[in-house]
Amino acid sequence: MNTASVAQTTQPLFDVQAVRGDFPILSQQVNGKPLVYLDNGASSQRPEAVLQAMDSYYREMHSNVHRGAHTLGDRATDAFEGARIKVQQFLNAASAQQIIWTRGTTEAINLVAHGLAAQLKPGDEILLSQMEHHANIVPWQMLAERTGAKVVPIELTPNGELDMESYDSLLSERTRILAITHVSNVLGTINPVAEMVAKAKAHGVITLIDGAQAVPHFQPDVTALDCDFYVFSAHKLFGPTGIGVLYGKVELLEAMPPWQGGGEMIEKVSFAGTTYNTLPYKFEAGTPAIGEAVGLGAAIDYLANLDRSAMEVAENGLLQRANELVPSVPGMTVIGTAANKVPLMSFKIDGLHPSDIGTLLDQQGIAVRTGHLCAMPLMELYGLPGTARASFAFYNTQEEVEQLFAALQKIQRLFA
Repeated sequence: MNTASVAQTTQPLFDVQAVRGDFPILSQQVNGKPLVYLDNGASSQRPEAVLQAMDSYYREMHSNVHRGAHTLGDRATDAFEGARIKVQQFLNAASAQQIIWTRGTTEAINLVAHGLAAQLKPGDEILLSQMEHHANIVPWQMLAERTGAKVVPIELTPNGELDMESYDSLLSERTRILAITHVSNVLGTINPVAEMVAKAKAHGVITLIDGAQAVPHFQPDVTALDCDFYVFSAHKLFGPTGIGVLYGKVELLEAMPPWQGGGEMIEKVSFAGTTYNTLPYKFEAGTPAIGEAVGLGAAIDYLANLDRSAMEVAENGLLQRANELVPSVPGMTVIGTAANKVPLMSFKIDGLHPSDIGTLLDQQGIAVRTGHLCAMPLMELYGLPGTARASFAFYNTQEEVEQLFAALQKIQRLFA
């Protein structure tokens, strides 16, 4: 028996049924059918542990942080800053001061784009890819408009991978920023970000990685990646909405101006001038999302108690089963067939509009995403108005994949 076979047979099994019991929302029915939730790329669900942690915060310790001279304030501050440390450890960052709370990935990218304006001059270039989410396109376009810089897209190969020859040819003395998604929200492609960051740094380029679609499926190591910034949202990592994370290198964060002004981000205020607070508080004006930070910390704790290696194998099995069933739906085409993908499948069916597919699936209790998926330039590249997207999480089952394709077969027969 070869080593690959041995590894496969000795790989621990992931107990998906036990895990599903941790997610109360999955037990309901939708339109008279058991819910099959396959819209995890838009927002994942929350385990009971996250719900309980947030409930406990609001019931037992709610107070503002860093300010109150009382017990509840101390408890809230400890929980809030404890969550920051959990994020630091999750990302393998060197210091908790590198972890900035934001409202989500979008705000984190806008914060960085705002802060790097002084780094750019007319003629400078910002490299993105053709697969980026709007949140990693529009802030850079706005920055380019303010500074006279230019946004330049990295091309893709026909199967939905980054064209590394295109990337290599675009890197030049004009390149100042590389902002790249770790995982495409449309194609599922896992990009070679470590290689890209290394090449960018050889040219003195500042690097930002959008990890929103990556962190639900695997744990990034920002120290090993050596990226300058890494961003993600809690609500895709089985945590609450309304909070996200910006990781940044200390020297860059210290050089950047504050994002917003107000309380907390100051050290001293007078009408003669203001002295800003130290990191990370310099970028956290006003009362923060305390309960949401606690919820994110609980989500990270929950994931830490899972066998993530077995989880990844189970998720890959979902995508493999979906790929096996594609030929069973006449006229179905998968958009993005990269060799290295997360369990996500965007597709079209000849003669059917994506929104009709989504509506008809919903009638059968199956939740997917449809439309341009906040990636209009990518849809234009493929000549599509949009796609349907099934995005899987570790709590999805092989049976749910099969239910999806049985429903698609039924829809296709209705319109054949």
